[in-house]
Amino acid sequence: MRKVLYLFGVLTDADIEWMARTGARRRLVDGQVLIREGQDVDALVLLLEGELLVTAEDFGQIARLGVGEIVGEVSLVDSAPASATVTARGDGQALFLDRTTLLEKLDGDPGFGARFYRALAIFLADRLRATRPSRAARLSDDDPVLQDELDVGIMDHVSAAGERFKRMLGIMSSMQ
Repeated sequence: MRKVLYLFGVLTDADIEWMARTGARRRLVDGQVLIREGQDVDALVLLLEGELLVTAEDFGQIARLGVGEIVGEVSLVDSAPASATVTARGDGQALFLDRTTLLEKLDGDPGFGARFYRALAIFLADRLRATRPSRAARLSDDDPVLQDELDVGIMDHVSAAGERFKRMLGIMSSMQ
């Protein structure tokens, strides 16, 4: 759940409410491909329930991701096709933020844009550090879902971020 804590620790309540109201909540079924390597990514995806597998053609399984993880962010930043395939492992649920709508919000709301890109930079840096060769060499199918320790600099925001995530789920539930 670490990535959502980074993002929600930096964003405001109003930012998160916008995401909850704008995003599309979708059920995931086992084996469903959310992002396919080499293809354009049309949404930023926040996992609400379940687990995701990340694989790459040349490397096999790269990661298993749990609730609160975000995928599709790299293609949001650089517009390149996906560098990995993301597949649902078991049934679950995710919030899909349409790429075009999100980019319009980022361009049209400088405050939101600054907060969003700062949070994105924090968790992309964290993800890069987690891919050290020593870590990647030990990753196997039996590894637990990624749940490494949080960066000390984000700890002050964890409580607020967790509450914001719960609030977003509540907003989305009331919309159904």
